[in-house]
Amino acid sequence: MSLTYLFQDALFASIAAIGFACISRPPSRVYLYCALIAAIGHSTRYMLINSSGLEVNIVIATLIASVVAGLLAVFLSPRVKCPAEAYLFPALLPMIPGIYAYKSVAGLAMCVLQGDSAYFDYYYNLFSYNCMMCLSILLVMVTGATIPVFMFKSVSFRATR
Repeated sequence: MSLTYLFQDALFASIAAIGFACISRPPSRVYLYCALIAAIGHSTRYMLINSSGLEVNIVIATLIASVVAGLLAVFLSPRVKCPAEAYLFPALLPMIPGIYAYKSVAGLAMCVLQGDSAYFDYYYNLFSYNCMMCLSILLVMVTGATIPVFMFKSVSFRATR
């Protein structure tokens, strides 16, 4: 794993997070923190998956990265004076498993279009694997991000008072 790839991953994740944040129109002071959390969270996942010593599964790496992002958002919320969710969820969107979603839809389409049962079994297995991976990643991403919000309620909700 190269340091250049790590910085590149962080840069692209922060750009994507700012784009996703623009959709929900938060206060302008939030964009920098959204980019920072996205860069740190996505880079954490990238390091866990691609480190030669670790090589963690993408589901576990996403869980750890989303907890890190959630902790950062919760502890930055009093400073930003904005709820953590306003910039946490746009920061998580670059971690959505798009390739697994695409492959699961493609596998489902091929299941429907195939007439031969041997091909159907192959494409059904492809659909099942990719759909389970996509749903698992989404589940741990949302769970990992909301755990710090509920664990540190007093810090999290102090930002809105």
